[in-house]
Amino acid sequence: MLHTMRVGLFVTCLVDLMRPSIGFAALKLLENAGCEVIVPKMQTCCGQPGYNSGDRKSALALARKVLAEFEACDYVVAPSGSCAGMIRTHYPDLFSDQPQELERVKRLCEKTYELTDFLVNVAKLERISASFDGTVTYHDSCAGLREMGVKIQPRALLAMVAGLSLKEMNETETCCGFGGTFSIKFGDISARLADNKCENALATGADAIVLGDLGCMLNIEGRLRRRGDTKTKVLHVAEVLAGEEGDEG
Repeated sequence: MLHTMRVGLFVTCLVDLMRPSIGFAALKLLENAGCEVIVPKMQTCCGQPGYNSGDRKSALALARKVLAEFEACDYVVAPSGSCAGMIRTHYPDLFSDQPQELERVKRLCEKTYELTDFLVNVAKLERISASFDGTVTYHDSCAGLREMGVKIQPRALLAMVAGLSLKEMNETETCCGFGGTFSIKFGDISARLADNKCENALATGADAIVLGDLGCMLNIEGRLRRRGDTKTKVLHVAEVLAGEEGDEG
């Protein structure tokens, strides 16, 4: 049955522009789980920045594009709780006054998953072939945690990685300060939240901070480097699970 699952990979604009390796890692994980993966070549943005800024018109145009490109897939999977959360949680509101499209959108929402949630609860992955020699600490990204219920799934998968040990940080569920456009509008507050996150993560002594959203990754890694830390790695969970975390762990 797994081999018949047609999964649309929603790469996300940040991954496409800033760290394509996450997209390739997600693709590898989905194919290893027995899925037929479709990656629409013209995909762009889920519409979240516009939606969060009150520009419903542009957000709706982008959402219609997502609907057209991914509607035929059995599932839609994104290596981001934020983008998956936008589709699943906010598209029904975006289309609330578009009755002719709302039912189609609801069907899309029902089959949209964050990557680790899909691997654990739909693909029922029981084995990860990757290894990582070291300790990691996991940051719970706000949207993945609160909109998509992503908490135990990435930890269950990381537990399958040979050599990896997970050490939880204090306040793991507290925002890192990115919050999409929040970090631009409230720079000082964002920087303080990022500092708190870095301090909690570093206190674990972990070799790497692992998480499931590239926005948070860029924010935490940027703050770490500005604080003078060039050693602690910041990795996407897909990179670790696919055994493609760049330098040797």
